[in-house]
Amino acid sequence: MPHRIRRVVTGHDKDGKSVFVMDGKAPNLLEMASMPGVALTDLWRTRTSPASNAGNADAATGRIKLEPPADGTILRIVEFPPDRRWRDSADASKAFASIGAGGAPDHASADAMMHATATVDYIIVLKGEIWAILDKG
Repeated sequence: MPHRIRRVVTGHDKDGKSVFVMDGKAPNLLEMASMPGVALTDLWRTRTSPASNAGNADAATGRIKLEPPADGTILRIVEFPPDRRWRDSADASKAFASIGAGGAPDHASADAMMHATATVDYIIVLKGEIWAILDKG
């Protein structure tokens, strides 16, 4: 069962004063049916660069996709259970297709989860450990 991540978003009121706009469980959570126990929670998205801070709309709503839009960003928490609970039963092709990235998998790799995207990803391990699997090294 994935963690329900608390998300706090600040903004401005009609007088331009800073206020809390959102405070609660992040609503955009996707449990990956084809990867048991793997869950993605989008906390925030930008669609342009520079980003607009106008308004108080929830920027993380909508379908979860692997890659952000061109010139955009995604702040996402990905939860991975221990490999033994999901890696052998995962369907990588279905997983990537379900998040709009059917072309991302590297079918020439020995590892089914190997993929390539045109993005810069920042990975921070909050708990446990993750092993990086690379083409070389």
